[in-house]
Amino acid sequence: QVQLVESGGGTVQPGGSLRLSCAASGRSFIRETLGWFRQAPGKEREFVAAVTWNANIPYYGDSFKGRFTVSRDNAKNTISLQMNSLKPEDTAVYYCNGGVTVLGSTGRPGYYWGQGTQVTVSS
Repeated sequence: QVQLVESGGGTVQPGGSLRLSCAASGRSFIRETLGWFRQAPGKEREFVAAVTWNANIPYYGDSFKGRFTVSRDNAKNTISLQMNSLKPEDTAVYYCNGGVTVLGSTGRPGYYWGQGTQVTVSS
């Protein structure tokens, strides 16, 4: 059974930071692009970030320039998302995904999803 389990979500004030992590099990994603998506109520799913299997090529959606950093640890089969300077519009459920296809600043998800973790940015 393939599982992707996120952690690190919570509530933070505007300008604060959170670090999300996702641990994969049941399948190796070392040769695949891993990434993050988010979805807020009433809005479309949005590509956040992804990083290739060799951890040398990160990609980011247009809304995250200079604020978010994606990374992966192949030895642990995990990916992380460091989120800084958070804004209220960052409030959403964040999902990790295995097998992302990146085209420019847009990412298409693969089949494998985590359960999601809630991030709330509010004063």
